Amino acid sequence: MNLIHLPFGNLKAKFPIIQGGMGVGISLHQLAGHVAKNGGIGVISAAQVGYREPDFLTNTLAANLRSLKDELLKAKAIAPQGIIGVNIMVALKHYGEYAKKAVEAGADLIISGAGLPLDLPLFTKGSATKIAPIVSSGKAASVICRMWDRKHQVAPDCIVVEGPLAGGHLGFSHETIAENPDVLDIMKEVKEVVKDYENKYEKAIPVIVAGGFYTGEDVRLALERGADGVQMGTRFVTTYECDAASAYKEAYIKAEKEDIQIIKSPVGMPGRAILNDYIKNTPGNNACFYHCIEKCGVTTIPYCISKVLIAAAKGDIEHALLFCGSNAYKATHLETVADIFDEIKGALEK
Repeated sequence: MNLIHLPFGNLKAKFPIIQGGMGVGISLHQLAGHVAKNGGIGVISAAQVGYREPDFLTNTLAANLRSLKDELLKAKAIAPQGIIGVNIMVALKHYGEYAKKAVEAGADLIISGAGLPLDLPLFTKGSATKIAPIVSSGKAASVICRMWDRKHQVAPDCIVVEGPLAGGHLGFSHETIAENPDVLDIMKEVKEVVKDYENKYEKAIPVIVAGGFYTGEDVRLALERGADGVQMGTRFVTTYECDAASAYKEAYIKAEKEDIQIIKSPVGMPGRAILNDYIKNTPGNNACFYHCIEKCGVTTIPYCISKVLIAAAKGDIEHALLFCGSNAYKATHLETVADIFDEIKGALEK
């Protein structure tokens, strides 16, 4: 297979790889910058991106917006010619402010899921920033495309189709996760949806698959089955360049397959994580510290999700939620981002 480039209008990635946006603090400028430097699309997660700022507790939104711009500029400095995106969850409070700040800071694209990003074109209008929704069904893709076309006269620049083997919060019910539908079958539904919009707007709309892709061989097989690219998150966690603490990376390396389970998140969605004693024995009702998610069950939560994800990023594994993809147990050692791209390149050139 020849090496496939991934085009986004005037942008073109050397490799058909998007690095998944991982919050809190897992994919910041170091990881995103080095992925872009090596020919992929690097992605910074906007979720509580300013957790290390001195005024984070007292001025959370301002700290996050300031840090988002700073992380983008630092990533661009690592990869001046690379493609840097931002992942912004629709479920975040102040979603619009995060999107506007990403555009202002020069993000090449915004990837947006955890809800339907129906208003995203409002915040990127007139800019060069590309927009890419994350969906888990052809129906969701159809709703977004139809609404963007009718209300904003635009079509997505790319669509990420995330399957049930992904890490973190999942856009499926527990029952559907158990059935484990093939993301490549969902991708085919989405490709049917985008055909009309590709014709209308006279542009290609790449459809990217995500969830459960770990090796170069996984990437090759996905491309052979019709995917335009692959989003990978978990594989990049155990790199030297990943922004997470060493203890977080070590938790992946130590994890066994049976340690990775579906949990119920405090925000009411199923998610995939490495089970630890803290999550197995949550202490009961806790306060919501940051009010970061629109629909967080503030009075009934077993733990504040931002608090435990920040603990994970800092390496306090004993009090952390360790989100991961289904293949995290395959990590056996630290490697460089360049090592991963070399392995992908080898698989694609077979």
